[in-house]
Amino acid sequence: MMRRFLKSLLGVLVTLFICNIESVAQEVNPNELGGQVNIISTAVPFLGITPDSRAGGMGNAGVATSPDINSQHWNPAKFAFIQGNLGFSMSYTPWLRKLVNDINMYYLTGFKRIDEMQVISGSLRYFTLGEIIFRETYDDPGMPVKPNEFAIDLGYSRVLSERFSGSVVFRYIRSDLNSGISQQGDMQPGNSFAADLAFYFRTTTDLFGQNSQISSGLSISNIGSKISYDGDTKQFIPTNLRLGVALATDLDAYNSITLAVDANKLLVPTPGLTTETQGDYAREYQDMSVTKAMFRSFSDAPGGFKEEMQEISYSVGLEYWYDKQFAVRAGYFHEHEYKGNRKHFTTGLGLKFNMLTIDASYIIPVVQNNPLANTIRFTLSIDMDSIVK
Repeated sequence: MMRRFLKSLLGVLVTLFICNIESVAQEVNPNELGGQVNIISTAVPFLGITPDSRAGGMGNAGVATSPDINSQHWNPAKFAFIQGNLGFSMSYTPWLRKLVNDINMYYLTGFKRIDEMQVISGSLRYFTLGEIIFRETYDDPGMPVKPNEFAIDLGYSRVLSERFSGSVVFRYIRSDLNSGISQQGDMQPGNSFAADLAFYFRTTTDLFGQNSQISSGLSISNIGSKISYDGDTKQFIPTNLRLGVALATDLDAYNSITLAVDANKLLVPTPGLTTETQGDYAREYQDMSVTKAMFRSFSDAPGGFKEEMQEISYSVGLEYWYDKQFAVRAGYFHEHEYKGNRKHFTTGLGLKFNMLTIDASYIIPVVQNNPLANTIRFTLSIDMDSIVK
């Protein structure tokens, strides 16, 4: 049953991808990109920032790793197989410290098991952009404001078979970039509603005589309405497709290791590059539905299939546990230079006590002058079952 489902899902995705390529083959010049930077931009990009330290230390790989309290962001379907009945986690990320010193992201998430088959979960993500001075003229002393964005969501996960689970998440997003102060154009806070759909599969196997687990995950996040700050111009939110696999194996009674690989793609339109078509593209962008944009995102790049492949970012992560109490993590994140050029190594540590787990991660950039250099994340997870006992 599981194999038939995966084959059917893969067949649908491949068919849609090929059909979309054929439908625009006569409209797009494959050589039009010409080696230019063509970054896909969306509203509320803070939704794509890695919120927790475990995945942050593994190169942002997390859709297929073992379930943990921070699964809400990566793959909420993992909650169906999580050990325990109740848990909470708090994360703190100082962001872009090479540029400013007051941009931060806070992340609170948790889960509650209903029964052996069902789990509910939720999270709150708060992103503060620091203090900004609004001025109407050069001599104007200005008024300090503190723009902020947040997203709050609620999820439901369920075991669908012995090895397979699914989940759905509903999310409310609010982006207040001027803190209620009207400027030119009467800018207003943007609001959006979105949903996530995720699946998780795991099975045990014997690898070189050791107990091992192979897992895979699929998550489509932020499927939701466009967001507007002026009541007229509408922008897509970062609808995202993430696929991943992971292999976890016990080396012996005290040592275990996990290798995870993720592939990630935004399901939003690729910007048009030529001056002649920018006007038509802008009008089509405004009128395009979210569903149509998701399907067209596989074949709308001006550079054709080559550019479509450039839009996929990759994460590779490695995690080592000693006696299930001390963890060391490392990873690499790769994004094409024409699509953002985020390339960095990551490292992290984890320390688990009876009821508390403390994690930290660190970004080591490959590209010079990377604003993400030296980014540190901190996460504190609480196992409420241990506290009750």
